[in-house]
Amino acid sequence: MTRIVICGACGKMGRFINDVIKEREDCEVLAGVDKLGEAYDSFPVVKSVKELSEKPDVIIDFSHPSALGELLEYGLTTGTPLVLATTGYSEDELSQIHKAAEQVPVFFTFNMTLGINLMAELAKKAAKVLGGQYDIEIIEKHHNQKIDAPSGTAIMLADAINSVLDTKCEYVYDRHSVRAKRTKNEIGMHSIRGGTIVGEHEILFAGRDEVITLKHEAHSKQVFAVGAVNAAVFLKDKTAGLYNMSDLLAEV
Repeated sequence: MTRIVICGACGKMGRFINDVIKEREDCEVLAGVDKLGEAYDSFPVVKSVKELSEKPDVIIDFSHPSALGELLEYGLTTGTPLVLATTGYSEDELSQIHKAAEQVPVFFTFNMTLGINLMAELAKKAAKVLGGQYDIEIIEKHHNQKIDAPSGTAIMLADAINSVLDTKCEYVYDRHSVRAKRTKNEIGMHSIRGGTIVGEHEILFAGRDEVITLKHEAHSKQVFAVGAVNAAVFLKDKTAGLYNMSDLLAEV
């Protein structure tokens, strides 16, 4: 049995995670952490990880990048594995995550869904075959409340493609400011914000007289919750290190 603490427990994703856990027999919610500190189920909710009365097996964080410092401190102090599912981390915060993973198990990916991670693998295969001959563009769409752009998932997909192209490509985010033809070593990144779009990501491989498209649509935020809980169960009893969805899928 994996005992899980949900950080950001009172938010939409925290409640989704709780719902997913209640449907499983291999894990349970030990407690929640949320600045509101309001309990809504049978488990207690505290305002800070420092207030937890018991050490969990794993913490799932779906809150805000500002919570990272306190979470890493708790994880390093207690040896508690961390599933970091929040987006919008800065380069400095990403560096802190990598450093912490040297001492404690950390599961981090820009997107928790199985489909997106499969898409990344398919994109790598396509880039190996088509690289240098096809222009690559990534289009991501999210709801009008999302703050960061491009999405972490779009960057993850671009990094996956670039990894098989010997990191030769430059990411271009804003074409209107440059009056010049597109170069061959670019990956275009385009962000759309509107309505209640949960998340859509599309990769275009545009060649001479043909276009190949890879596309993923998330129709509910619950798919992210399922992935986060799978990651938590996977991470229990792991040794220190930085893990992602590829590591989880390798054990399936």
